[in-house]
Amino acid sequence: MSGKHLKIVEQIAIVFIFAVIIPMTISGFIVNNVNQHSLRYQLRESAVLIANMVSDEIDFFNKTVTSNLEHIIFSLQYFKTAQAKNAYLKSAAEKLPDCEKLELADLTRLDEIKKVNKADKKATVPVKISDNQYLVATYKMDAVKDELFKSLQNDKRQIYVLTNGGELIAEHNYTEDAYTKTISLLPRRLKKDKPVIFGDVKNQPLVYVSKDDPKITIIVNTTEKVTKKAITNNSWKIILSCLSATLAIILVIGLYIYYLYINIRQLFKGIIAISKGNYERQIRLLTTAFTPHEIIFLAFEFNRMATEIHKSYIQLKKNNIELKQLNEFRSNLIDTVSHELRTPLTSIQGYTSRLMRQDIKIDEETRQKSLRIIKEQSERLKRLIEDLLTIPDIEGMRLRTHIEQVWIPEILEEAKILVKNKAEKDIVFNLSEDFPLVDADKDRLLQVFVNLLENGAKYASEESKITVDGAVVDDKVKIFVKNDCEVIPPAKLKKLFEKFIRLDDNTTRTTRGTGLGLFIVKGLIEAMNGEIKLHSDKTCGFCVEITLNLSQITEAV
Repeated sequence: MSGKHLKIVEQIAIVFIFAVIIPMTISGFIVNNVNQHSLRYQLRESAVLIANMVSDEIDFFNKTVTSNLEHIIFSLQYFKTAQAKNAYLKSAAEKLPDCEKLELADLTRLDEIKKVNKADKKATVPVKISDNQYLVATYKMDAVKDELFKSLQNDKRQIYVLTNGGELIAEHNYTEDAYTKTISLLPRRLKKDKPVIFGDVKNQPLVYVSKDDPKITIIVNTTEKVTKKAITNNSWKIILSCLSATLAIILVIGLYIYYLYINIRQLFKGIIAISKGNYERQIRLLTTAFTPHEIIFLAFEFNRMATEIHKSYIQLKKNNIELKQLNEFRSNLIDTVSHELRTPLTSIQGYTSRLMRQDIKIDEETRQKSLRIIKEQSERLKRLIEDLLTIPDIEGMRLRTHIEQVWIPEILEEAKILVKNKAEKDIVFNLSEDFPLVDADKDRLLQVFVNLLENGAKYASEESKITVDGAVVDDKVKIFVKNDCEVIPPAKLKKLFEKFIRLDDNTTRTTRGTGLGLFIVKGLIEAMNGEIKLHSDKTCGFCVEITLNLSQITEAV
């Protein structure tokens, strides 16, 4: 391989940067810039609108007050005495909203009233009656301000109303620093009767309206707090929206990469496991909506291939085990046959040669003894050969049985006669005369009991007895063949049903046997649709439990 190949995760990361991150960043920058221009324009327009609103409110207030005072001046001509005029002015002042006082004054008195009201932060509205006489109205300044700014209570802009001489007569959201800075930016020459934008901060527009009637200047200051709420907060919202969209895309792509990466790693691990001989390994995908169909198909085909390989491997192992067992069986068979055949053949050959000798005279007792031994050894050879011939039928499940109604006590008595009981151990049958019939093969069942009783006679402890008990349980007949012996561990007990298996203890070393007895017994019982179990404990020593089917005819024999 030449050069370094990027992993899927690395490739997707690069594509994600160029296809998502960069376009989203550029789009967010453009949208934010357009949004700032739009909001900046809105701030300028709203500042102009507020300046006009305040100007209109001042004009309306001025016209209303002037009109009211002119009506009062008109009514004054009907009062002849100064006392009557003063009483009327007092009554009229109480009726005018927010008006504290009405009085008639000349120019000197007018100047005094203006000074006093200025000190008390009250508004003075004079209306000329004649050359040296004025009707002067004094208004509460707070009430005037409430009237001017009542529609702007929730607006955070700062509004200043100044006389043409620069005197501040009304304000909204006033702060000293902001007022000082705003006045420093106000042009020296002001344009009249139209809103004008001034200042050097583009996101904080300042607007003034200079009027001649009345002679005032209205200034609207867009503070930093207003700018932050209108522009900065919206900019952050756009940025957060872009980030949220990017994070959502990252999350979806991340999930996709995560599932893809996990599943591809499962494929890699499966291939590595197969290459190392682990044919049982199956790929288990994390299947979701993000899992590609192709990966699911590959995993399914891989698992099917691995299953077939595993089956072939298991079959090969099974064949190897069978070959090993066959080889072991052949070795055991050779050992058993060579030992078990040699002994009786040697006895038969020796006694036959003795009987055939012409140089000695053999008495009748010796001749009968020799013939009896030859007969016993011949029967031993016959049983051995029958056992060996039964093995293939049991293993191939080709054992033929003739099922009929059998009375077990009769079979046991016949088996007792056939058993070779050299130690002359007691064999006790605890079965009643009315013991029920069972469905079994008579000859095969006889072979089973002969085998079990001979085993009991061989391996039971000295001066012990072999007992056979019976019981009927749930439409089944159970036969228990027991003999006293040392307790056999469960692990060894399970192996006694195998071919050529004998316990390696003092008893088995001193007795002859092929190790086929229980294997054949198990095969015969199962061929008769029965069951067989082995038990060993301190109570019974060694116990064989046989279960057979109860015959349909249940009356006693």
